[in-house]
Amino acid sequence: MLEKNRRNRARVALGGAAGRTPRQMSRQLSIKDIARLARVSHPTVSRALQNSPLVNPATAAKIRKIAEAAGYRPSAVARGLVTRRTRTVGLVVTTVADPFAGEVACGIEQAANDHGYAVFLADSNCDAERERKVVQELAERRVDGIIVTSSRVGSDYLPMLAQLNVPMVLVNDQYPGEFVHSVMIANEDGSLAATEHLIELGHRRIAYVGDLSGYQTDTERLKGYKQALAKAGIEFAPELAVLGDGRPEGALVAVDRLLKIADPPTAVCCYNDMTALGAMRAIRARGLRVPEDVSVTGFDDLFFAEYLEPPLTTVRQPMRRMGEMAMENLLKLMAGEDSVAQIKVEAELIVRSSTGRARATYGLAVETEAARTSGAGRRNG
Repeated sequence: MLEKNRRNRARVALGGAAGRTPRQMSRQLSIKDIARLARVSHPTVSRALQNSPLVNPATAAKIRKIAEAAGYRPSAVARGLVTRRTRTVGLVVTTVADPFAGEVACGIEQAANDHGYAVFLADSNCDAERERKVVQELAERRVDGIIVTSSRVGSDYLPMLAQLNVPMVLVNDQYPGEFVHSVMIANEDGSLAATEHLIELGHRRIAYVGDLSGYQTDTERLKGYKQALAKAGIEFAPELAVLGDGRPEGALVAVDRLLKIADPPTAVCCYNDMTALGAMRAIRARGLRVPEDVSVTGFDDLFFAEYLEPPLTTVRQPMRRMGEMAMENLLKLMAGEDSVAQIKVEAELIVRSSTGRARATYGLAVETEAARTSGAGRRNG
């Protein structure tokens, strides 16, 4: 009963009884209101609510009891003005519709929440100028740090960091050149493994369908593809390396053209899983089968890869873990601690049913002993 009476007195003193509900009154509560009730100065209340040792323990307990009884919730904005920290981070993604960005964002948000940070999400729409603008706006809103996925600005941020005055980490940078702090998949190794897998299955006419020209991830994956061909003594055929756009639509057009050439490929190594999705549709549209006529590999291992028909052989990126690693690195930067500048994440080939032995009846591929023993040491999804 005494506790109930004290709560009522607190509510009446703070807001009066002029028809307002307890919820309405608690929303108006301030540190000064608590100070008046506790008969102390408002700096003392502020220190007590932050568990400062400078406040007498009995006084601090009294203040916290009054605040709890009246439903006080500290203002993050006001706290930020005092500490010069907002406990927020900005996350810039290429598009919220991108499954890769979504998985990375989940990892970032989980790690951020675990450490008491909120995440502001922004969309760059794969445009470098828009990305710069969004990053600038986030910095002006005083976020404590920024993470950018698949950046189109990349190392161009280097001369801007002092001006932005906010720590930044990039995830799978798309722009040539090295940024100070980034988390990247081992693109060359992943593409090399996927192409070698196709070669082991007896394929010799292997196409590569990339992303837009000039992007770092595409350049590295194309390099891995070429390395695998060179190691196997297969001459690189320029007509088999074509551009897509990282989406199913671009792959539809690119693969349809590949299948029309005089000596078409028996396998297609795709820049990502979205490209592989379009490639498989283009192959079926021409009355061909996957993998009986044309094998297909992807890159990412997005959620749908194992549910395609047939399930997609692909290079797995630990997307959520990469997001967590980016946030963990950003936390160190925001705390002024030493951190690993460039983190390279190992790629893993996941072999499923979209790849099979090359058939002599389609293209110039021949079945080899390596094809009959392929898959050794590979992980099956």
